[in-house]
Amino acid sequence: MPPSSMRWPRTPRSMQERNRPEEINKVTFGKIEENKDNKTRSPSPDCPNSSAKGRAAIVFSLKNEVGGLVKALKLFQDKHVNLVHIESRKSKRRNSDFEIFVDCDSNNEQLKELTHLLRKHTNIVEMDPPDENRLAQERLMKDIPWFPQKISDLDLCANRVLMYGSELDADHPGFKDNLYRQRRKFFADLAMCYKHGEPIPRIEFTEEEVRTWGVVFRELNKLYPSHACREYLKNLPLLTKYCNYREDNIPQLEDISRFLKERSGFTIRPVAGYLSPRDFLAGLAFRVFHCTQYVRHSSDPLYTPEPDTCHELLGHVPLLAEPSFAQFSQEIGLASLGASDEAVQKLATCYFFTVEFGLCKQEGRLRAYGAGLLSSISELKHALSENAHILTFDPAVTCNQECIITTFQDVYFVSESFEEAKAKMREFAKTIRRPFTVRYNPYTQSVDVLKDTSSITSVVEDLRHELDIVGDALNRLSVHHGV
Repeated sequence: MPPSSMRWPRTPRSMQERNRPEEINKVTFGKIEENKDNKTRSPSPDCPNSSAKGRAAIVFSLKNEVGGLVKALKLFQDKHVNLVHIESRKSKRRNSDFEIFVDCDSNNEQLKELTHLLRKHTNIVEMDPPDENRLAQERLMKDIPWFPQKISDLDLCANRVLMYGSELDADHPGFKDNLYRQRRKFFADLAMCYKHGEPIPRIEFTEEEVRTWGVVFRELNKLYPSHACREYLKNLPLLTKYCNYREDNIPQLEDISRFLKERSGFTIRPVAGYLSPRDFLAGLAFRVFHCTQYVRHSSDPLYTPEPDTCHELLGHVPLLAEPSFAQFSQEIGLASLGASDEAVQKLATCYFFTVEFGLCKQEGRLRAYGAGLLSSISELKHALSENAHILTFDPAVTCNQECIITTFQDVYFVSESFEEAKAKMREFAKTIRRPFTVRYNPYTQSVDVLKDTSSITSVVEDLRHELDIVGDALNRLSVHHGV
């Protein structure tokens, strides 16, 4: 069974990822010197502080001469200083004067020369030179791949489908079925038009689609009592009760999304097909699971070359309702934000061998928690048989294992518990090189980028408040029990 809506290479490889351009500042005066190749200029390694450009501000008043402003601005051009913003404003010092505020990109050496020349035509009132610490931080951040920082940013990457969607390969079971292809286009169009915050469209599934779902549902439910982990078995009946999981009914994604939100904070977002590992994992960082809504072709209900709603709803959803598992999934997503292509591939491989094909030990026996196993009758049987090759989960080893999507895996990885797997992944995430770390803010559904002392101080204050709450709870508990 292929794993969910993330594209998997047969062997781990470096991803080719385009950096998303930042939005242009809406209030601009214009850049006098244009950077023609649209690339960031690298500072000289011999003199990093003097040549590195940063934002500087100058406030000056004009002397009583004709064309004084034009002469002043010409100096910025002569010194190759980019003007970002310029405005005139009434002076706070002299009621009859106006002052000119200029925001520019400049290094310290340029600024020194510029101010020397400006004094011939202007009275410099105030100057804010580039902050060298901020410049150093900006140099570290300039090559970081774009990543979403709030949940609505997923609208910018959720439609970058790499394969399938409305197009099918020639070897796909539904390739020659025109009605099926039309149906797939219908589902793809719904997903492509979806925006964050909208209700997920309800689907009137065809009788053929319901029959196909029913076959998969019925056969897998025969294996779950003896093969699925206890967390899965706990949550599946709840989905039957609250989301109408039945053999003769395909649940609606909107109902499932609301259920998950109450159970673990996860929500569902419809997707047209495979996403890149970077885009898929980014969704997990915000507790968003990209989920297909189409059903596999009816010619072979127990096989699909791609993730479909049977795989998503029967394989993934029951465990996404488990708080500890949801946390594990989110932490992999958070570790991927702004990481290199190589690091993202390693995280995606760890995700593959845990969330998709992971095993755990319960009551002294192996049980499956991976969605790729829990939605595949044949591989679920194989993974728990004596024929399977099983190793202890170690992210440093697992991240280099070959991912296979056409046959059974060569090896499966087992953890004692979700908590153990989560602890190991946390330690592994610390080895990923980034000039920052991120923290999820559940109140704003955004990520805080911790890259300087001010952002870290803010987190410390939040933690102190949380510890105050814990301390108060302990005090009240001791008073209640007379301790």
